[in-house]
Amino acid sequence: MSDAKDQLKQLKERLEQVQKAKADGYFETTRSTAPMPKQRRVLKGHFGKVYAMHWSGKAGELVVSASQDGKLIVWNANTTHKVQAIPLRSSWVMTCAFEQQNNKLIGCGGLDNICSLYVLTTEIGATTRPTKELAGHDGYLSCCRFLSPNNLVTSSGDSTCIYWDVDTGAIKQHFTDHQGDVMFVSLNPQDPNTFVSGSCDHTAKLWDIRSAKAVMTFHGHESDINSVSFFPDGKSFATGSDDSSCRFFDLRSFQEVNCFTHDKIVCGVTSVAFSSSGRMLFGGYDDYQAIVWDSINSGNGGIGREPLGYLSTHENRVSSLGVQEKGQALCTASWDTVLKVWA
Repeated sequence: MSDAKDQLKQLKERLEQVQKAKADGYFETTRSTAPMPKQRRVLKGHFGKVYAMHWSGKAGELVVSASQDGKLIVWNANTTHKVQAIPLRSSWVMTCAFEQQNNKLIGCGGLDNICSLYVLTTEIGATTRPTKELAGHDGYLSCCRFLSPNNLVTSSGDSTCIYWDVDTGAIKQHFTDHQGDVMFVSLNPQDPNTFVSGSCDHTAKLWDIRSAKAVMTFHGHESDINSVSFFPDGKSFATGSDDSSCRFFDLRSFQEVNCFTHDKIVCGVTSVAFSSSGRMLFGGYDDYQAIVWDSINSGNGGIGREPLGYLSTHENRVSSLGVQEKGQALCTASWDTVLKVWA
């Protein structure tokens, strides 16, 4: 038994030596000189902590936000006007999402364990009851995202993800490989069959909706993963964790390729999103700010490197952020009850 352990240790040391030999340097001289986004709009109207936000698809100007005041509000991010306000049965909402093709359907959920679907309408006096309620999780709903107008993926505190048929409300696939609460999912922008999830078991997993088993499992974080976001080319993704770091994982090499952290950052990461080119990685943090990282600048192994910039005008935790489909604007949502649009 001891001989086998010694051989395993030697193989691991050899593998690390080969990896170090192949690492041919960092990108310190290619630091981005792009100007930092500036605050352009403030969306005021919620009376409680804003927990989640999501942009509409097709380069739309609409943003939906979910708040502890028990309402979903659909905003025009350019004019700051409220398009629709939807009262919810449960004020403990944790996630919201726009259907990306037609922009007519909105999903949300939270501690009620249900994904409720609402139809967007501008008619005065129109009903605001959910058109569909998807019940199948045994824990809180942490995230929902539309694969298409008829299909939806949800993640939950019951350690699972579910792929739904929206029309029938039926479960098409159940994903159960995680060992802790699943906090977020991100859909592959180049492959409609795959998505990635982040969990409190400290791992991120790549899934194929045609199979109930995880395709890949990525390790590296030392605490809960709160958010994941695919790189625009669909071949890699970023994660944000309570261990104060954002990490960059590549699907082709099946490993971590970059780490974004600093010895002055000691709070958790709540949300991550890439710019449309992928050059900038935006992270929302518990210390009331969003930080902009250069996604290809490794610095000295990632630790101690300075971010590109700080977006620090919120007065409470930045709970969620997202980039518009065309990449023309960034929206941040906070526990200070407001959303801010940057460009």
